[in-house]
Amino acid sequence: MVKTLAKSIREYKKPSILSPIFVSIEVILECLMPLVIMQFIAKINPSGTTSTEGVQMSTILIYGGILIAMAVLSLVSGMLSGRFAARASAGFAKNLRKDMYYAIQDYSFANIDKFSTSSLVTRQTTDVTNVQMAYMMIIRVAIRCPLMLIFSLAMAFTVNVTISWVFLALVPVLAAVLVVVIFKTHPIFVRVFNKYDNMNRSVREDIKGIRVVKSFVREDFEKKKFENASEDVRKDFTLAERIMAVNAPVMQFCIWLSFLLIFLLASLLTVHNPADPVGEEKLTVLIMYASQILSAVMQLSMVLVMIIIARTSTERIVQVLKEKSNITSPENAVKEVKDGDIVFENVSFKYSKDAEKFALADVNLHIKSGQTIGILGGTGASKSTLVNLIPRLYDTTEGAVYVGGVNVKDYDLETLRNKVAMVLQKNVLFSGTIKDNLRWGKEDATDDEMLRVCKLACADDFIQTFPDKYDTYIEQGGTNVSGGQKQRLCIARALLKDPKVLILDDSTSAVDTKTDAMIRKSFREEIPNVTKIIIAQRVSSVQDADQIVVMDGGKINAVGTHEELLASNEIYREVYYSQNKIGAAAEGGVSHE
Repeated sequence: MVKTLAKSIREYKKPSILSPIFVSIEVILECLMPLVIMQFIAKINPSGTTSTEGVQMSTILIYGGILIAMAVLSLVSGMLSGRFAARASAGFAKNLRKDMYYAIQDYSFANIDKFSTSSLVTRQTTDVTNVQMAYMMIIRVAIRCPLMLIFSLAMAFTVNVTISWVFLALVPVLAAVLVVVIFKTHPIFVRVFNKYDNMNRSVREDIKGIRVVKSFVREDFEKKKFENASEDVRKDFTLAERIMAVNAPVMQFCIWLSFLLIFLLASLLTVHNPADPVGEEKLTVLIMYASQILSAVMQLSMVLVMIIIARTSTERIVQVLKEKSNITSPENAVKEVKDGDIVFENVSFKYSKDAEKFALADVNLHIKSGQTIGILGGTGASKSTLVNLIPRLYDTTEGAVYVGGVNVKDYDLETLRNKVAMVLQKNVLFSGTIKDNLRWGKEDATDDEMLRVCKLACADDFIQTFPDKYDTYIEQGGTNVSGGQKQRLCIARALLKDPKVLILDDSTSAVDTKTDAMIRKSFREEIPNVTKIIIAQRVSSVQDADQIVVMDGGKINAVGTHEELLASNEIYREVYYSQNKIGAAAEGGVSHE
């Protein structure tokens, strides 16, 4: 995990190194200052009476100047250490988010299926923040505390060996408490972050589907669901905090116990050896070192608690960074798609290696370049799964898919996907102008090019009704346009790619039949050489296709023209007549059965 995360430090190595260096200078100065104070006290309060008041004043000025200089240097070192630590941790977090985001962009659909959207968002926000805080503490506080502990102990032993053993006796006690806290809280944090994902998923679903929530008057139900998820997180965090809360009082107890033992041992040593008493200067210094030692242990405990939390976050982040796409471009990849000819050769597919049943089985299909192909089938017939294999959004489990006479696995991914334009079942528009959304299809598209594809997709008519026309701002998710308008904009965006293959996955379901027919007519006349695959629920959307593929249970049930299937295929005939009956009833007419 450490090696994986260390790759994200990159240009912030320098501040990551400078922070520990300056904190080390700060610690050394803080540990030397008590010794200077001890010498200072011994000078201004000597056991003899040889010094004069003038000598004492000069001594005060000298030692005072030394202490002020050391304090200022320590302060500057501490400030520089904090500054470099902040720069390093913030930069590390920035790179970490960037690396995670880039990794996610390279995922295949199969990789994405392993993580929920809410979980990926939590990992890029809450988890990265936890790791950022832990990293800042590691390069500063986690360096400062052990150094302070070691140097203060060493200095304390130079002052008085017997009394210094008090510190060594208390440190294992504090360490034992920390170990117990670590082992008890880590499993809780693992559990609580999974619950965080569930809570964020609930919030995301509610906000995205707020119109559905309101239309079904389910606000109270959703509030209760969120309250339960939030309460679940609270309980686990409370339990973890309750365990960690033991740490602070134990630390305070050890600090006061150490003071008591120091005074006790100092008194005993003075009584039993009056010739070599523990003077007030030594007692003062030992108290100062006791504070430094136990304060260092206390701060170290806080660091370890943060590391406990960050450890869970680190594991979750590393999962994202180490997840490698199972779909990549091969060496010497083909970088030109000749045409839109498509062949499915003995194709079978399942979403998981452990799945018992194939989603697609024994698919053999040949689609000639320039043809219009309709695909019909009931819910769960794997229509979308079939077309997802063409641009390699998934890879076949068995068999092969060929585009332009080349196995899709031999293509450069970018080349293949640029020539296979796909309008997915769930249409997505992004916040920005209509032009911004259209240029997802082609970054440097001209106004004339955008106008052309929008006319092809029957989108120009409604765009012209907007006050700002093509500069109209689209809200997040396209909430300020209708479902049919959103679909037509997505079709136009796909056409801008100048594809060899155009796939419409139920992408005209929200469009009226007249507009649907106009779109298909423009496709026939304007892009005759593009292979068009149309998945639809309405027979009218595909009945004029060159071939219609009927799917059932992940298999191809039949292939033929509208007339051929109407005469020979029971599934197609049933769908056709059921839809005609509905249409006839709506018009007050009769079916043509």
